[in-house]
Amino acid sequence: MAKVGRIVKFTAQDGKRDTLVEHLLRAARSLTAVSGCKLYAVYTSPAEANAVWVVEAWESQADIDASLSTEAATAAIQQVLPLLVEQPERVNTVPVGGKGLD
Repeated sequence: MAKVGRIVKFTAQDGKRDTLVEHLLRAARSLTAVSGCKLYAVYTSPAEANAVWVVEAWESQADIDASLSTEAATAAIQQVLPLLVEQPERVNTVPVGGKGLD
């Protein structure tokens, strides 16, 4: 079971949410072969037009750190940050189970 999680809220500039979603989904696809990534899901909010949420579950913090050091991650971060109105909000979590995490 994954032992490290995070929930990240991205707030896009007006009119940039769909572009942000495209970049985050591309990041999700790049993680399919990354060791330790159990979940990387992208959500939009019906209540907040510019909000995009990412829910992640990983085997370890070392796996997260390794994934962020890849060329794909660096490129994704450089593309995403200019689309935001503020720094992403992140909550670190500990996944304890559920469908998709077992």
